[in-house]
This record gives sequence, structure tokens and C-alpha cells, in this order.
Amino acid sequence: MKSQALRDIATKIFADSKGLLAMDESTPTCNKRFSSVGIPQTEEARRAYRGLIVTTQGLGECIGGAILYDETIRQHKKDGTPFVKVLTEAGIVPGIKVDRGAKDLAGHPGEKVTEGLDGLRDRLAEYFQMGTRFAKWRAVIAIGDGLPSWGSIEANAHALARYAALCQEAGLVPVVEPEVLVDGEHTLEQCYDVTDEVLRTVFSELFAQRVMLDGMILKPNMVLPGLSCPNQKAVEEVADATVKCLLRAVPAAVPAIAFLSGGQTPELASARLNEMNVRFKSQLPWALAFSFARAIQQPALELWKGRDENVLAAQQALYHRARCNQAARRGEYSQEMEKG
Repeated sequence: MKSQALRDIATKIFADSKGLLAMDESTPTCNKRFSSVGIPQTEEARRAYRGLIVTTQGLGECIGGAILYDETIRQHKKDGTPFVKVLTEAGIVPGIKVDRGAKDLAGHPGEKVTEGLDGLRDRLAEYFQMGTRFAKWRAVIAIGDGLPSWGSIEANAHALARYAALCQEAGLVPVVEPEVLVDGEHTLEQCYDVTDEVLRTVFSELFAQRVMLDGMILKPNMVLPGLSCPNQKAVEEVADATVKCLLRAVPAAVPAIAFLSGGQTPELASARLNEMNVRFKSQLPWALAFSFARAIQQPALELWKGRDENVLAAQQALYHRARCNQAARRGEYSQEMEKG
């Protein structure tokens, strides 16, 4: 039965306190990150870097699923082994980013809507045949003067729900990512209010589109003050606000909540996730996990610099960050782990 298969996939991804590794950066985003550390912006460099990630020894001990980009899912190791096969043999479930990116929302200056629903049914069928078992769609919600508008929230929530329904029809677990952006001067309280409204709207739309909540994964932002807000909050305050918001807005049927890192430093993202699990894990109906990109990858990227002689050191850094986040899921992360 398809519904049971979806539940089994979600369970497998987050078993043994594992999480998701987001390695689904678009080509422009990947090139931008390469440029910042002096790596050539070429397809071969991108293939080499993604090969470095998927061949990291022991990665499957901490990572249960990896989100790929369309270019990546079609790439191979130098010996011809597809990356999808490498991940599967490591016990990591392959997934795929399927949205076409956030575009300007007509009539709503400063706001975006994510596109990609046209032709999605056929693309999902192809990705399923290629070995993926889950997919991801990201919506972005900005906080600012008069933002977000109801129109922006509703348009993005509706698109997320239609995407999720199509995923489940195709046998793929949908990762639903409504991201309230951290850019700006907004307070933690403003982020809380917007995140609450966004999540409530998303789940209303998911219900309307008959999405099976126990066969999906939620990938939200943590409740944080804006990066330019002068009143930054302690780890404990972020944990309190985030868990309170999720308990009010996320149905218990959802099996797992895997946070995006959203520009947090690797250490801070781990510390905040850890604090939530230390204080609230026994009280929660869903697992609190991670679906980090930069917060796992960035130290490795900075060490690699596009050079073969740096591959092992970069892989060790990647594994270290994955292990730190697995510990955070268990409520066992500490600054002592960073000294190693």
C-alpha cells in the first residue's frame, strides 16, 4: 500500500537520530559559493565536490537522506558509478529538489512565489524511476514593512500543498519547506507570529489537497530574530519560541520536523537543535531533526578549495558536522565536540 510505503521511507530517513543533508544547491548558488573560496565555477568542479560529499566514509551513520539537484542526480563518480547508487549503498535515501525557484509575485512588490508545478507529475515519475524516494519544494516568505501579505502566504501554501499531493501520488515523500527568511531587522516575536500564520495556512492547504500528513516531512525555519535585529536571543529563548510555535501549528500526525539552517553558523544551528531536544524531546509528538546545507557543508567547502589533496580533510570536516547534528538530535551535543 502506497501510504505505508511513504510512512516507511520517512521512518527510515530519521531512524537512529539521523537527519537530512541538503546538497541541492542550484547551479548559480553552487557557483556563488565556489567563487567565495576560489573554486572554478565549472560542471566538473561541481561533480567533484558532490562526489566528495557522497563518498565520505561513515556519512550514512549520521545522514538518513540526501536532497539532490537535477544536475547532481545525473552525475557519476569517475569510475562511472551513479551518485544515487553510492548513496543507496551507504544506506542514505536519495531525494530531489523539484521546484523551479522563487519568482516575483505579481502585484506583491518584494515578495516571491515558487514555481514548478507545470509538468511536475512527469518529472516526479522520472525521478522515482531514477531511484529517489522523496522530494523537496521550498517557499520563501519575507518579513518587512507590510510584509508578508496574505496573498503571498496563501499562494505559496497552495503551491506547497499541490506539490505534496503530486509527490505522494508518485510514491515520493514530500519535504514541505515554508521558509520565513531571517534577513531583516525583525524581532523574534515578529518571526514567531509570521511563522505561526504560515504554518497554519500551509497545513490548511495540505488538508484541502488531501495530503497524508504521516507520509510527509516538514522543513521549517527556527523562530529567530532577523540577522540585523539588535536584540539577538539566547539559545534557550530560541528553543522555547520555536517549540511553542510548532506545538501550536503542526499536527501530531507529521512524523518529523527537519529544520533548515537558514544562514546560521554550523555551531549555533547544532546548539539550538540540541537545546530543543534536551528540554522538550520527551514531550513532542514528532521527531525534531535537521536538514542543513551550509551548516554541514561550509567547513568542508572551505577546506577543500577544489584541490584533490584536500579531499580527506574536507570529508572529515563534513562527517564531523553530521555527527554533531546527530548528537544534537539526541540532546547530546556540546562545545566539547567542537574541540575535536
